[in-house]
Amino acid sequence: MPGGTGELKKLTITACTVQTNGDIQEGSDTFQAMLNPSSYSHQHTISYDKKVGFGKAAPTVRFSGIDEELVSFDLVLDGTGVVEGASTAVASQISQLKAVVYTYDGGNHEPNIAKLTWGTLLFYGRLKTMSVEYTVFEPGGDPLRAKVKMSFAGFMSDREESLRAKRASPDLSHVVVVREGDTLPLLCHRVYKDASYYVDVARYNDLSEVGSLEPGTRISLPPLQPRPNRNEGSRSVRRYPRRRPARPRRGR
Repeated sequence: MPGGTGELKKLTITACTVQTNGDIQEGSDTFQAMLNPSSYSHQHTISYDKKVGFGKAAPTVRFSGIDEELVSFDLVLDGTGVVEGASTAVASQISQLKAVVYTYDGGNHEPNIAKLTWGTLLFYGRLKTMSVEYTVFEPGGDPLRAKVKMSFAGFMSDREESLRAKRASPDLSHVVVVREGDTLPLLCHRVYKDASYYVDVARYNDLSEVGSLEPGTRISLPPLQPRPNRNEGSRSVRRYPRRRPARPRRGR
């Protein structure tokens, strides 16, 4: 069911890796929050160079660059049994969380990229800080509850970073959350500046109906590529080939 229907969704963190072509591939390691955060912050920062010329009272401010986005939130991990379905020890929960966002990956020589999903939040980044505060203990000293403060710095591949210089570039993958009144042609017009791509986008998202979209639904609008046998400059939605079923090998 799409978001916005009242169904409970849990914040999920998925470990990802970057392929040689720059694409992000999701792994099998995930961590789902026992209790959703009460809030989260999403920070956007622009940097400027400030130079004060000789004899000037105020500095000259020039745009320097767009800094990485930051997402931060607190998670509560409970092992007291008060939370329904929470039967895993706090220490084990923290180990599972660290395996997804903190543990060094020897194969890629870096920690994992984390995909954060919750409601309308879809964010790719790397763990920047993680602070664990233990608050409740067993008589023997084992922790029964912990508060984990986490912040993630946004990640993008080199190709995506160059395309982000043009924020509305049709060569950049977009994931949009449908709002009330949105239609597929309208979304295509916003991203591609051409509503006629709605048929290809519907096929890409396996949509059987394009007349109406449920608010809260996530729609993927893939990059564009030049159309074959068309006028120069014409583009189409990039289509990915379907996987062919494996054929059994014949005996020799």
